[in-house]
Amino acid sequence: MICGGGNNGGDGYVVARLARLAGLDARIMTLADPESLRGDALTAAQEARTVEVPITAFDAARLAEADLLVDAILGTGLEREVSGLWREAIEAMNAHPAAVLALDIPSGLHADTGAALGAAIQAAATLTFIGLKPGLFTGQGPACCGEVHFAALGVPPDIYRALHPACWRYVGADLSALLPRRSRSAHKGHFGHVLVIGGDLGLAGAARMSAEAAARCGAGLVSVATRSAHAGLQAAVRPELMFHGIETPDELAPLLNRATVIAIGPGLGRGEWGRALFRAALASDKPLVMDADALNLLAAVPGYRNDWILTPHPGEAARLLKMTPAQVEADRFIAVEDLALRFGGVAVLKGAGSLIASREDGVVTLCATGNPGMASGGMGDVLTGVIAALVAQGLPLFAAAKTGVYLHGRAGDQAAQTGGERGLLATDLLPFLRQLVNP
Repeated sequence: MICGGGNNGGDGYVVARLARLAGLDARIMTLADPESLRGDALTAAQEARTVEVPITAFDAARLAEADLLVDAILGTGLEREVSGLWREAIEAMNAHPAAVLALDIPSGLHADTGAALGAAIQAAATLTFIGLKPGLFTGQGPACCGEVHFAALGVPPDIYRALHPACWRYVGADLSALLPRRSRSAHKGHFGHVLVIGGDLGLAGAARMSAEAAARCGAGLVSVATRSAHAGLQAAVRPELMFHGIETPDELAPLLNRATVIAIGPGLGRGEWGRALFRAALASDKPLVMDADALNLLAAVPGYRNDWILTPHPGEAARLLKMTPAQVEADRFIAVEDLALRFGGVAVLKGAGSLIASREDGVVTLCATGNPGMASGGMGDVLTGVIAALVAQGLPLFAAAKTGVYLHGRAGDQAAQTGGERGLLATDLLPFLRQLVNP
């Protein structure tokens, strides 16, 4: 056990005592004088001594003797960058081949934001107490925590019901209600018409993936407004989708009129063609799902609407908020709330532990599905189509956004289970998405 000086250190003393009583060879190295502890932490240190747990000052060289390292250095109160002996201990533990079990939170990880403050423990597993911390599931949290396990420590359920959460973690419990079994007399007109706008020259695949995802997630009709050079070939490959060669806003107008929801951005580009169709889409009264270059165009000429869903990754969010990606990642919760405040509608900040916010729904929602294999081209285009399909089928914008993010991540997890994370393609998600939207 590597113990710090506060209550988190006290947790380490408790684990050491219990391990000793279980017949294990448990030892403590401390970064703070045990005599300086107070309250429960001091009591825990004294009780560890009563069962003869060896307690010595931290020595990185002695870590070589350990088969398992327990991180009880810094708890949830950390607000500044880790330095000095504390950082040395974290880096030495990360360099050690033994697995690390973190108590409550990996030391160096900010409990509220998921930012690593200078250095953070890379744990194989984290046992967190009393409440799940938002930082465990977003930003650097998933990389630092390993498997997350929860212990309520006997807190009565009534206590939890009386608390206002910092955020909601969406786990798809309401999928059956949001996507009920369809009526036996249903027809395609009941499930909306998605219009995907994108696919400038050389970028046809992005719009195609978005459109196919919309179709696989249940949209009744899917049209694609793309470059004329692409339309015929794309229609031959996926004839269920309606591809239209569109070169001017006037040609786009009939498609806008027929659409239930517009998904714009995949492969749109930032040239004159993309800018012209972007302006035409904004002039319509249809709800919008915006991604990729639509967000970059919006960053150049900001607007505000209550009927759109913005889906930026940290780089696009940084352009929208006029800051750096590092500033976005330093506090993803503030960033997603600021996006919703400045631009209206619903904001989805993509990444490890995607976040969803709107001014109307108040509390930020977190979706922890997904895996590193999804860090590949086209994944965002697929997500845009998933969300647009859910809007087309009548889900409110916030519900469509959080459900779409959840389904997208779940499909990625299932696809990775069948063939591994490395080499995972965006289109590999499509068969799993079809299964997931039929709960």
